[in-house]
Amino acid sequence: MVERNGIPLAVRLSAANAHDATQLLPLVDAIPPIIGPQGKPGRPRRRPSKLHADKAYDSSDLRRALRTRGITPRLARRGIDSSERLGRHRWVVERTLAWLLGCRRLGVRYERRADLLQGLLHLACALRCLGFLAPDEGC
Repeated sequence: MVERNGIPLAVRLSAANAHDATQLLPLVDAIPPIIGPQGKPGRPRRRPSKLHADKAYDSSDLRRALRTRGITPRLARRGIDSSERLGRHRWVVERTLAWLLGCRRLGVRYERRADLLQGLLHLACALRCLGFLAPDEGC
């Protein structure tokens, strides 16, 4: 899950044959709280206010679960919505995935142990975040 600029918010490793819709709610729950400036009233926001996703996530159960978490679902509906309208949001996710898969050890899975692959995935996400914080460093 990424935010609108492509910064990874949460990652989850799953089996290749697991459907993406089954991983959505655990991924939303894995987003860490946002720490705002000191002295700002209120609790830190834990989840995004809205979520854009493609037709694979179109389910009334997912929509209901997202609304109970305070998230407005912007899910494309099967047979009704065009995939082209979602393209302006989807390319950010696809670009971030391409950046992460640019790390060779993630693009071709050499690791047999899932914990090692998870560590490499977190390291790649940290390097992506560092690239946004210090773009001149060229990480």
